[in-house]
Amino acid sequence: MKIQSQMTDDRVLAELGGRLARVRLEKDLTQKALATQAGVGVRTVQRLESGEVATQLGGFLRVCRALGLLERLDALIPEALPSPMEQLKRQGRKRKRASGEHKAPETEAPEKWSWGEPS
Repeated sequence: MKIQSQMTDDRVLAELGGRLARVRLEKDLTQKALATQAGVGVRTVQRLESGEVATQLGGFLRVCRALGLLERLDALIPEALPSPMEQLKRQGRKRKRASGEHKAPETEAPEKWSWGEPS
């Protein structure tokens, strides 16, 4: 089944878990053997394969690494490349932080200034 944006989070996790289970079985690994190789508990592997959302992302990554799937995650979220104009502006420097929203300066009339205290 292809993962689509209309799918619920639970369905996506269940699909990913099923895919992990199929790869594990293709490699002829038990859940216990995979858990040992990945450095996680057997219950973590079981949760990942069932699509339970209580698992931590770190466990997912360790299991993907043990199955040789870590490099494939690059296709999941491709690297965003700056436009050619943005590259010219930055002159080879990498962006280090978000700029946030730019607000136009408020144009209030300045207070009249006078010497001494108001009478």
